Amino acid sequence: MKVEGFVASLKNAETIEELFDILEKKGAPIIEFDGQKTLVVVEGDFEGKPFWTEINGKKANFALGDAMLNSASFPFKCKKPYTGGNAIFVNFENIESEEFLVAYRSEDTLRAFHVKGTEVEKIDETKYEELIPKMPEFKVKGFSEEQMDMMGAFFG
Repeated sequence: MKVEGFVASLKNAETIEELFDILEKKGAPIIEFDGQKTLVVVEGDFEGKPFWTEINGKKANFALGDAMLNSASFPFKCKKPYTGGNAIFVNFENIESEEFLVAYRSEDTLRAFHVKGTEVEKIDETKYEELIPKMPEFKVKGFSEEQMDMMGAFFG
């Protein structure tokens, strides 16, 4: 699958539920793009109603930390005005954790998945809440110290 086609397919969503349906039909949370497994994170809003991704019960931007800087991000718009967000792609090879939870959420919708190795199982909200405290720490390779120093020198 191509990233462009995937991002374009998100435009068809008219509700948060439809957006989550599209993600799930495409294989999220782990999708293979051009032979490379990728963790898909989405965040944004539908007419003022926010949606986000959680990893092990924390918002993805906190769980990923500086690895977010090392990820590809693509903005997308949906059919309705004032809707859309960002699709963030994290290279699966950079994820050091063997097991973790991913949930696509809004105030009243939850789609949760238990990732173990490369296997993904859809789970309900009760199981998601039950598994959160049992998960090992989520770790992603961020930038090395050398890369951070170079960025610091670059951004001064």
